[in-house]
Amino acid sequence: MTWPNAVLMLFLLLGTVTTASAQSGFLARYQARVAASLAEQPHWATPLVTVNARLEQQVRTDFLRQTATSGQQTWNLGATKGFQTMPFRRVEIRISPPPFLMHYDGKAIDGFGDIAFRGKYRLYASNEQHHNAIVTAVLLASIPTGKNANGSCCAILTPTLDMGKGYRDLALMTSIGGTLPVSNTAKLGRSIAWNSCLQYHATRMIFLESEFNSTFFKGGSNDGKIQTFITPNVLISRIPLIHGAAGQPDVLGLTIGAGEQIALTHFHTYNHSPVFTLRVRF
Repeated sequence: MTWPNAVLMLFLLLGTVTTASAQSGFLARYQARVAASLAEQPHWATPLVTVNARLEQQVRTDFLRQTATSGQQTWNLGATKGFQTMPFRRVEIRISPPPFLMHYDGKAIDGFGDIAFRGKYRLYASNEQHHNAIVTAVLLASIPTGKNANGSCCAILTPTLDMGKGYRDLALMTSIGGTLPVSNTAKLGRSIAWNSCLQYHATRMIFLESEFNSTFFKGGSNDGKIQTFITPNVLISRIPLIHGAAGQPDVLGLTIGAGEQIALTHFHTYNHSPVFTLRVRF
């Protein structure tokens, strides 16, 4: 069993136990606080690629295939996602186990990538009944655990500012951040990532998106270059997995989605990359 399947099974069970136990004690208070925090923010779906300003409590795994300009194909199983929880009202913590990379090239060796950790602090939030907007500060840290060139040589910090504004069934989300290698900066260089998502809430559970993901390279082998992708995709979000005694959907829900990253710039390290996501919210 691969780690994404094992993690999904573990936290599906956790969500079930949490729901069944939320009648009393610590879990009841914890879930009430999480529900109150979620109610304060817009209820958009988490985008397929773009970093989300909303706080979430879920386990998530993504799968993507990248085809390099040389023709080499690599499947990324796990794609640095993982387990997200909300220990405090405005805080989200994510632990991302190493993804597994499968190469369709006799010269490259399959293996695990880098482990990562992410913290979010929500600076401002207003739900659909008020201003329908949100602003969140994010810090991602990756640790070089990958072997055989399946990860980075060095630890990397990525501070990001995420924002979003909604109007009726439309939402515009954007984020800007930079990668800051802890060491070996001359080789790795730095980069600025600017990602945006236009999301349309088509039906109760279907969200249609167009995402634009740009990277501006400073230093390293790609110094001065710009890479931009468009990612059209569809999400089927918050499919209820459990119903309460009154027949209403419980907090435990499933989200699935798929899209394709298509290069818009002449320079690109890969192209026509299908992306799939599987998430269990609890």
